[in-house]
Amino acid sequence: MKRLTRHSVTALAAALLTAGALTATAQAAPAAPSGGDPTLTDVYIWATDVRLRQEPTTDSNVLAVRSAYWLDAVCQKQGQYVNDPAVGGNSWWTAVQEFSGSDIAWVNNLYLRGGEKIAGVPDC
Repeated sequence: MKRLTRHSVTALAAALLTAGALTATAQAAPAAPSGGDPTLTDVYIWATDVRLRQEPTTDSNVLAVRSAYWLDAVCQKQGQYVNDPAVGGNSWWTAVQEFSGSDIAWVNNLYLRGGEKIAGVPDC
């Protein structure tokens, strides 16, 4: 009986540890970093290798490439419609900056957490 109890407790402890690990890895985004502009809404790029562009179109210059990254959102507006077979399509783009006073770049809202239009980000 003691052996059965010990095995049950060990199995239960292992299950709880595994469940805790799964919960920790299921977190969608790390905490927003400090140092951004506190007057702007933080937005999170959830995808990998997302191109930040000079204008809200895929024809404009790529200024940076980011993966799983927090940015400050300045405003959003409609631009070129982007269709990604993996996630859908969207014509809304958000003007972002990496830190207060940095250059502005544009990212399609498909790759930002928040949907077609990002709540809390004003229109341009």
